[in-house]
Amino acid sequence: MPQIPEKIHELTVGQLAARSGAAVSALHFYESKGLISSRRTSGNQRRYSRDTLRRVAFVRAAQRVGIPLATIREALAQLPEERTPDRDDWARLSHAWRAGLDERIQRLGRLRDHLTDCIGCGCLSLRTCVLSNPDDVFGDRLTGSRLLPERRSAASPSAD
Repeated sequence: MPQIPEKIHELTVGQLAARSGAAVSALHFYESKGLISSRRTSGNQRRYSRDTLRRVAFVRAAQRVGIPLATIREALAQLPEERTPDRDDWARLSHAWRAGLDERIQRLGRLRDHLTDCIGCGCLSLRTCVLSNPDDVFGDRLTGSRLLPERRSAASPSAD
């Protein structure tokens, strides 16, 4: 990993990419989404402050656990500019994401445990289909493979 001398306070996009492990295109994308920022030199080249390394690490760690970029942007917006997210920031923000992650883990566990039972069955209202039809909510009202709500027939009275 290339070392950046302490006296250098700004990084080029190439240096930031090399140090963070993120592709240059990813850094440009993060910037376009407001996750990181740069200043432009007189030659219109991007320069990133050193704290951007920590912000990129924060973004990538949050992405790895499935946090959407919009949520990450909201979290980073809570931090003062020009300050790297620290351990306390991560603890506070990750605590707020915990319930959503727990729910996602539960859904993924159900998918893993029942994937072979459901794929190719052709009927999404079987009582055993816990993926597309948990608790057989469609089977109580309809028969066959249906995920669309029931349509009222022209003869049925309107509830207007």
